[in-house]
Amino acid sequence: MIGGRLLLLTIVLVLAAGEAPALAAPADVAATRAYIQANYALVQSAGSRLASARAAYRGVLHRVRGACPGAAANSPQNPDSTQLSYEVIGAMVTAAIHTNLPAISAFVREAAGSRWSNRRLTSTVHAYATQVRTMATLGPPDLCGDVKAWVASGFQTLSPRTVSFDQRFVPAWVALGELPSGLAAYERPDERAVLQRTNQLEMKLSNFEAEAVESYAELMNALGVLP
Repeated sequence: MIGGRLLLLTIVLVLAAGEAPALAAPADVAATRAYIQANYALVQSAGSRLASARAAYRGVLHRVRGACPGAAANSPQNPDSTQLSYEVIGAMVTAAIHTNLPAISAFVREAAGSRWSNRRLTSTVHAYATQVRTMATLGPPDLCGDVKAWVASGFQTLSPRTVSFDQRFVPAWVALGELPSGLAAYERPDERAVLQRTNQLEMKLSNFEAEAVESYAELMNALGVLP
């Protein structure tokens, strides 16, 4: 009886110390390692291409200023203008993402093919892969054409292209780099260094996205659209 209690106590202490991965199925551990590496490669590649991504979304602003400055001047602020603001964000995001398509495609292939015994974790990873794939495959919207179509309707009707783009982009809009909490049960001690570097890179990407807010405001002003 005493021996049984000691064994139970030992198991509890091991679990509390974070050694649960030792009890994980080898397939789950392998899937976790592969996903961690794929996610790290994604954020590392994105982090190394920030200058190109910045130039890409600034290019959207340059084109609008050249092709349709003030196209929606004096337009109302309403649900339609909000939808157009999502299209503006989407134009910036897709422009930036398209500078890193090989790394994104590699990540999506790995993530979409991953499987764990934990169905919730598998579903979470697959859903994220689908969102990233959608963002990467979206073509750039015609901001000038869509804004002009709204103006031509007397601000009554959005272009069907705006509605269609937003219906795909908004649900898929996620940051690059995702480490679901469910992975923790299968992580190994030798992965801590790459996880730490991943978190640092994800923070770098978050700061880049915050910086892009200024360009978004410039783009909205250039079009004359109120969010």
